Amino acid sequence: MGSIFRSEEMALCQIFLSSEAAYNCISEMGELGLVQFRDLNPSVNAFQRKFVHEVRRCDEMERQLRYLETETQKDEIIVLDTGENPEAPQPREMVDLEATFEKLENELKEVNANAETLKRNFLELSELKQVLQATQLFFDERDSDAANTITQNLLPAEEGKGTAQLGFVAGVIETRRMGYFERILWRVCRGNVFIRQSEITQALEDPVTGDEIRKTVFIIFFQGDQLKTKVKKICDGCRATMYPCPETSQERKEMITGVQGRIQDLTTILSQTTDHRHRVLVAAAKHLRTWFIKTRKIKAIYHTLNMLNLDVTNKALIAEAWVPVADISNIQDALRKGTEKSGSSVTPILNKMKTYQAPPTFHRTNKFTHGFQTLIDAYGVATYREVNPALYTTTTFPFLFAVMFGDVGHALIMFAFSAWMVLMEKRLGGKKWGEIWTIFFGGRYIILLMAFFSMYTGIIYNDIFSKSFNIFGSQWMMGNRTIDDLHHHGEITLNPSVVGSDPNYYEIENHPYPIGMDPIWAISANKITFQNSYKMKISIIIGVVHMLFGVMVSILNHTFFKRTLNIFVDFIPQVIFLLGLFGYLCIMTFHKWVWYGSDPDFDLQHGNACAPSVLITFINMVLLTRAPYNASDPVKYPCDPYMYPYQYEIQTALVLISLLMVPIMLIPKPIILNQRFKARQKMREHRLAQPEDAEQGENGGEQEPEEEFEFSEVFIEQAIHTIEFVLGSVSHTASYLRLWALSLAHGQLSEVLWNMVLKIGLSSSSTSGCIMLYLIFAFWASATLAILVLMEGLSAFLHTLRLHWVEFQSKFYKGEGYAFEPFTFKQIVDGDEEEG
Repeated sequence: MGSIFRSEEMALCQIFLSSEAAYNCISEMGELGLVQFRDLNPSVNAFQRKFVHEVRRCDEMERQLRYLETETQKDEIIVLDTGENPEAPQPREMVDLEATFEKLENELKEVNANAETLKRNFLELSELKQVLQATQLFFDERDSDAANTITQNLLPAEEGKGTAQLGFVAGVIETRRMGYFERILWRVCRGNVFIRQSEITQALEDPVTGDEIRKTVFIIFFQGDQLKTKVKKICDGCRATMYPCPETSQERKEMITGVQGRIQDLTTILSQTTDHRHRVLVAAAKHLRTWFIKTRKIKAIYHTLNMLNLDVTNKALIAEAWVPVADISNIQDALRKGTEKSGSSVTPILNKMKTYQAPPTFHRTNKFTHGFQTLIDAYGVATYREVNPALYTTTTFPFLFAVMFGDVGHALIMFAFSAWMVLMEKRLGGKKWGEIWTIFFGGRYIILLMAFFSMYTGIIYNDIFSKSFNIFGSQWMMGNRTIDDLHHHGEITLNPSVVGSDPNYYEIENHPYPIGMDPIWAISANKITFQNSYKMKISIIIGVVHMLFGVMVSILNHTFFKRTLNIFVDFIPQVIFLLGLFGYLCIMTFHKWVWYGSDPDFDLQHGNACAPSVLITFINMVLLTRAPYNASDPVKYPCDPYMYPYQYEIQTALVLISLLMVPIMLIPKPIILNQRFKARQKMREHRLAQPEDAEQGENGGEQEPEEEFEFSEVFIEQAIHTIEFVLGSVSHTASYLRLWALSLAHGQLSEVLWNMVLKIGLSSSSTSGCIMLYLIFAFWASATLAILVLMEGLSAFLHTLRLHWVEFQSKFYKGEGYAFEPFTFKQIVDGDEEEG
């Protein structure tokens, strides 16, 4: 708990590593994940550092692995994830890995090149086969149509049938190009060519991309060499492929037979080539993830080594790193382990350094607190060692959400979803279903608590899908009404001041409903009026308590950092101001609840007719005006305008004391800080005047930075903080009314969906109504999930986030630090590529 309450104590350490053991020591640091190295060569270009050659070798190995991964994905081969976390290989093993990867890459490239050549030959033979078949079919049609003299005159003579008059070429072209191919032939050749075409029904495969392509066989008849030249040029320009086609039927048949034989041989060879490629990829896929981890670990180690400095002898490397003080012993053990693994006899040295630089902020989190810490860090990383709001957020965040989302039914849906993610977290942890899923899964414990708290507030509101529980029976008496009257009127009005059996009202019994709201409020005509008053006042009380708690937490920072002055000029005046105005407002609310009512036991002065408005009372208090006479009928109800004796005097004193706190917060602090600064300046001048002290200052460690103090800047900053707190107390208190507004909106939307959708389906008792009920329920369930659970849930979540970031954290949290980012292999093992 100590780390989540306040960040870990950090130390800047200097580490001396021998050149032989540096690689293994850094490897152990990566496995430990508790050291944040500083770059000691910020001015050196990345291409001029000592281990840039090794980093480039790792880049090349990664490229080769990505190539293998791409090839496995093409063949839909699953890369096995055994969860193994291999250690970083030794530098001498890099050569073996490089040789293995290069061999696999070259073998795959050679296989792919051979397969591409075979596929190209297969495509050409398939096209030639289609050309020969289409040509043979065309000439067979010509021979069978002996009566068509025009066709016989146009076609060349064959097998002693006459003198050839026309020449022809045959080939294939993509079907999508056939249209403009014909138009170009017609226009260039001026209509002196005759074209026959036949689309290839069999889909062909592109040898390079593997995509399916559609082609058409064409035969072009022409007369003369001049047209022949034009036709061939047009075919080349339109990317048509021409194939030799014999003129005699016998030669065409023999050629088709030979082509079919070659196609069968190619199919066999291509199948063997594909099998060989698949076997190579399957063997590589078994080790692909392990190879990725090893390569990236090597790269991360050399990238870190590039951040280190060489000593003057070039035999040792010097590192500076931020480490948690509590883990220094573990880090030393890891350094010794790395030295032993490398076989070096030089023991690494770890020394603490004195520094005035701000250390990074490090909070140890588990799977439960990680989500809440992420919410806080999204606003700003905590300043070093200041109180961490995440500890309190684990309770206040789901509670404030539940105040706005109080519905047992909707909360049960959220609870079921979050409980499923929590129970199945080991199985679901490695799933990558998109960014939205990652956000939901990362906040599974937040959603679980929000749902649990929402079920509690739903019980208090007595609300489940806009309906009420009636477990203990209503505490309101029916008077002289019957159930038939209730059905006839539909809604009733609840008035706790009615004593007799008034037919227009229900009367309340002597004791309230045991838990939450009475279920009869669900059918009351004045339900919204009652809930508005109740939820609005509860929201103000919760808001004031939440803000006051934030101010109280600030004293933990003041005492820890020994800022005694802030306790007297910030903390105490803020508490008095907040309690004197808004704390008093909450007290008056409780006072009215306790001392005023409609029960006959209350006297006339404390009846509901004489109950004063807390809001008007608070406004009169701030304006320092006396309370007006608050009875509608002063003769019948001679009411006292004040709730208790000396109320006006006490309220005036509270306002004046609160206003007095404003100059106390504004003026003393800049003056006192200015005096302290001048005193330190005199001490510094006196110390520098001493020769021995000056020498020690020059030869010592890191120099204390010169203080910069400008009275005007400090005064303006304090004025800004004072004005922000004073005005923010008013606006922040009003901001908590969103608890009431969102709760009211959620309840009304839920009621609208019930009355306007599901109630229509339930009101019909016919056969068609039963069928329609299924459709209506499906629409109601979809709208409930989409609008009330997702949209309203997201809205309540964002409003809760704002109440914590602005209204709560602004009282004590600066968030001006930077996160501790240790050198770790965890991201590499989890599958995220290390950024370097």
